[in-house]
Amino acid sequence: MIRADLHNHTLAAHGRDTVAAMYEAAKGSHLEWYGLSEHSPLPPGYACPLYTGDLTVTFPAYVDAVLALKESAPSEGPRVLLGMELDWLPVNVPWMRKVLGHYPFDYVIGGLHYVQDVAVGSPRSWGEDLALPQRFARFAAYYEEMARLAASGLVDVVAHPDFIKVCCYDDFQAWLKQPGSLDLIAGALTAMRDSDTAMEVSSAGLRKPFHEPYPGPAIMEIAADLGLTISFGSDAHAASETVSHFEELARYARSYGFKNNRIAVARERILLDF
Repeated sequence: MIRADLHNHTLAAHGRDTVAAMYEAAKGSHLEWYGLSEHSPLPPGYACPLYTGDLTVTFPAYVDAVLALKESAPSEGPRVLLGMELDWLPVNVPWMRKVLGHYPFDYVIGGLHYVQDVAVGSPRSWGEDLALPQRFARFAAYYEEMARLAASGLVDVVAHPDFIKVCCYDDFQAWLKQPGSLDLIAGALTAMRDSDTAMEVSSAGLRKPFHEPYPGPAIMEIAADLGLTISFGSDAHAASETVSHFEELARYARSYGFKNNRIAVARERILLDF
C-alpha cells in the first residue's frame, strides 16, 4: 500500500480544486502523508499556455493555505507537506534559487516541462509541421536537460520522467527503439542516482488514453538496474484524481523490485515501505 502522495495541484495554476478540497479527498484515502506541490512561479518572459492562474499572485496564497492546513489538519488524517513542482528553466537558475529560498518547503519536485523554451506538454508544440527527426531530436534534448536538472542539487524528486510522451506517445515509443536513446535516458537516471535524487513513479499516465504510468517499462528497467530511489505521485489536478490508480501503481513498482519509496519533511529524506 502506498502511504504517501507527493504530487498534487490546486487552483493556483491549472488545477480544479482548492487546497482544502484536495485534502478532504486525501482524508478519505489510506494515505499517511499528503503533499501539495503547486507549480513554481515563472520568471518574467515565460508563460505556460496550460496555466490558468497567475502564479506570481496565486502561489503565495497557495503557500499560506497549505501552512494553515498543516496547523489545523486533524491528527487522524494524513500529515500535510508543503511542496512545489519547480519548473526547470536552466537559463534562470538564480530565479529558481530565489523561489526555493523564499518558502519553508518540505520537499521540491523538479518538473521538466520546457525544452529549448518549448512547452512539451502542450499539443500546440507537436503540430503536423514538426517532422519525425525534429521530434526525435526534442526527445534527446529532453533527457540531456533532465540530467542537468538531476545534477543541480535543487530538487528532491524528478517528476514524471517521460512526461514528454503525453502528446506524442507513438513517436516516443519509436524513439525509444533508436540506437542510443536508452543510453541518453540512462545518463539522466544515473545523474539522479549520483545526486541522491528520487525518481517519481506517477499514476498520471494511467489517466491518459495510453494508460501507462510515468515512467514506462523501459525506463523502469533502467531505474531498477541502477538502484534508484523512487517517490510516488498521482499528479492530481482535481480532488477526484486523488490517489487514482495507486493500487495498480504499487503493483507496477513492485514488479520491478522496488519495495521502498521516499518522502521529505523539511527537506530531510525519509524512506517508507509500500
